[in-house]
This record gives sequence, structure tokens and C-alpha cells, in this order.
Amino acid sequence: MGRARRIEGAVATLIVVAIMALAGVLWVWVAEASAADHFPGAGKMVNIPHDATRYRADLTRAARLAWGLEAPLATFAAQIHQESAWREDVRSRVGAHGLAQFMPATTRWIAGVYPRELGAADSGNPVWALRALTRYDRWIWERVAPASSRQAGGDAGATCARMAATLRGYNGGLGWVLKEARTGQPCEAFRSPANCRENLDYPRRILGRIEPAYIRAGWGNGSC
Repeated sequence: MGRARRIEGAVATLIVVAIMALAGVLWVWVAEASAADHFPGAGKMVNIPHDATRYRADLTRAARLAWGLEAPLATFAAQIHQESAWREDVRSRVGAHGLAQFMPATTRWIAGVYPRELGAADSGNPVWALRALTRYDRWIWERVAPASSRQAGGDAGATCARMAATLRGYNGGLGWVLKEARTGQPCEAFRSPANCRENLDYPRRILGRIEPAYIRAGWGNGSC
């Protein structure tokens, strides 16, 4: 009798584990399907660099400090992936530096806006860069609601659209995003085709292609 109960208990445990695993698979599928609704090509194969693991805990702390416990960690991980591929010493041809690829002027500005949180400007310091990126994203997020308010799709769609506008502001400047929203004109009305193509593709790559890979890898919530 005891043996039969042990077998029944083991079977029940296996069933629970299987259900939990299936729920995890379904959650990832729903997240990827949501991204695919907004961005064609979502879910294409992306390899997460080994260096990402080194900074995961630092990014988690930085994101939660600026965004709270429900911070879209997979979004920020995807953004770092896009910016620097998690290489702390990379420098672009125009002078952007570090994990977050901040320009010198932006580095000085953000350090001045949040002196207690960021301290001395140091774009080459990985921890500083992660704090600055998540804080700057939050600063833009709080100012782009008008730019994304006309997007449809319910709460999830609004969140995705607002994050896309936030990322565009990070990449090309908040002023341009707000000007488009204020005038109702597209990017091409104010900027060169090359600049618009790069700026519009930036959130598509991050939210549509890279973010789903980090969700699959267990990095937590995304924005789309």
C-alpha cells in the first residue's frame, strides 16, 4: 500500500512539473507572438553573448532601481545587445563609448541630472553604463506618452508603442520624436532618409528581433 502511494505521489509530481514546463513554453510563445504582431521578423535566431551573463545581476539592479520590480529586463538586455553586444570597451567611430554607447555630451548630461544615483560620469564603467541606460530610458519614457498615445492595440500595444518611441528617443533624440507627435508628420519630413531608416529600425531590431531571444533565455519581461 505504501509503495502504491509513493508511486502515485511520484506520478502526481511529474504531472505538476510537466504542466509548469508547458506553461513556461506557452508564456514564451505568447510573448513572441505579441512581438510578431508589432514587428515583422520577430523571433529570428539571436545568439546571446557570454558577457551578458557577467552583467545580468547589475542590469537587474539598475533596471529595478529606475523602473521598479516589474522592469522590462529583457528589453534593456536587448538594447545593450544592440548597442555594444555587451562589450564594455567598445567605441564607435563617432565617439560613443561603453556598454550603453553614450556620447560624451550625453554622459556628462545624465550624470548631472542624476548626480546622487550616477556619481561621476564614467561611460566605460559597466555598472555606471547600465544604471545610466536604464535611467535615461525612464527619463525619455516619462516624456513620450503623447508620441505613442495614438497607437492602438490595448494596454500591451500601448506599452510596446511607448517603448518603441522611448528607444527612438534614445537612439536619435527625444526632440525629433516629440516633433513628429506634435505635428503629425513622419520622420522623413524633418530628417534625412538615412537617419530615419536607422532611427526607425532601432526599436524594430530591439523589440522585434532581440528581445524575444532574451525572454526565451529567462531574462524576464519584455515590452512587446
